[in-house]
Amino acid sequence: MNHEIPAAAAWSAPVRAGRSMTLTALADGANASVLIIGSDRLDRLNIPDTLKSQMSARIRTGMVLMSDRGLALATVLASTLDWHDCLTGGRPDRLVLLELAKHGFGAADLHACINFFSKVAISDDPRASLAFVPAHARAGDTVTLRAEQDLLVVISTAHHLLSDGPAAGVAVHIEAATPGDPELREEAVRALELTRELIA
Repeated sequence: MNHEIPAAAAWSAPVRAGRSMTLTALADGANASVLIIGSDRLDRLNIPDTLKSQMSARIRTGMVLMSDRGLALATVLASTLDWHDCLTGGRPDRLVLLELAKHGFGAADLHACINFFSKVAISDDPRASLAFVPAHARAGDTVTLRAEQDLLVVISTAHHLLSDGPAAGVAVHIEAATPGDPELREEAVRALELTRELIA
């Protein structure tokens, strides 16, 4: 399946376990804010657990995106960028809420997201606040996820919360994933094994 999400728009789709989803930036400065909900409609992407268990402050290749219960939702198989922001959140705008409503969800179901193609860094001000890094993503940059269980994925292409630049479109390509795992931390392997046992 192929789909292009225009700039400053939103889109959603179910992604079956074992399928890969590749996002491609269609212009410089793209941002794809992604919400992930598990097949049981209760498991949500849990950013703190995902980062803490894998000793990271960013999303990158070889990380498993975990739910509230420590289950694997998706694995980052490949990326042309080594940093995707997950600290600053997304825009809870009307378009995202409309996409959630298509699947029976509402504002109460909004949760932390990943801002694929965006990077934030610690600024040099006295408060060490977060600062958006411009020109991080270029047209053609990609990131590929593999669904580890049936998922609902909601994507917004609104510009990053800390960016004053224009929004950009993102292409989505979904297909059967090739076998094999990237190099993973022990905690990520355990999450994958538990999830595969539960859905087998």
